[in-house]
Amino acid sequence: MARSKSSQRWLSEHFSDPYVKKSQQEGYRSRAVYKLKEIQTKDRLIRAGDKVIDLGAAPGGWSQYVAEIVGEKGKIVASDILPIDPLAFVEFIQGDFREESVLDEILQVLGSDQVDLVISDMAPNVSGMEAVDQPRAIHLCELALDLACKVLRPGGHFLVKMFQGEGSEQFLKEVRTHFKDVKIRKPSASRPRSREVYVLAQRFVV
Repeated sequence: MARSKSSQRWLSEHFSDPYVKKSQQEGYRSRAVYKLKEIQTKDRLIRAGDKVIDLGAAPGGWSQYVAEIVGEKGKIVASDILPIDPLAFVEFIQGDFREESVLDEILQVLGSDQVDLVISDMAPNVSGMEAVDQPRAIHLCELALDLACKVLRPGGHFLVKMFQGEGSEQFLKEVRTHFKDVKIRKPSASRPRSREVYVLAQRFVV
């Protein structure tokens, strides 16, 4: 079956993408790692020994990078609908985060531990219809925030992918009620035409 023009364009962009090439050269699982790397360089979110939750983790690039920083004294709990190959220092839970059972499993793995950082690169499967896709995307942000408020230690941090559009301003208002500092980051590795940004919320207030 012939590929559509849009899929041909995506493939062409993907294989000529400097971040794709760089991730292959440096042994990272995805180009998305450079979004987190840039934010880490600027904002120093992750520290050695941190306990981190990574939502929407597949194929594992973010967890892979976080593990390099937190080391063996740290703890990473990662989750995604899709499987990932095992990573050192990462406990992986496969399942749909929108389901209560997956949340319960994450909380069970954490036990009584409070978390230093929750990161989420989750995005819905897109239908191409903004009226459907945007509410789904904001709903994932809200679920990630809800988890962050359950597990973060006082002063902890939260980083979540958000698509700007209907519902995004209301979501930001909600984030600001829980964190002292809230910023928007658009890393260089985010494609310019994408409405994707990252909400960086620091210093969680219990």
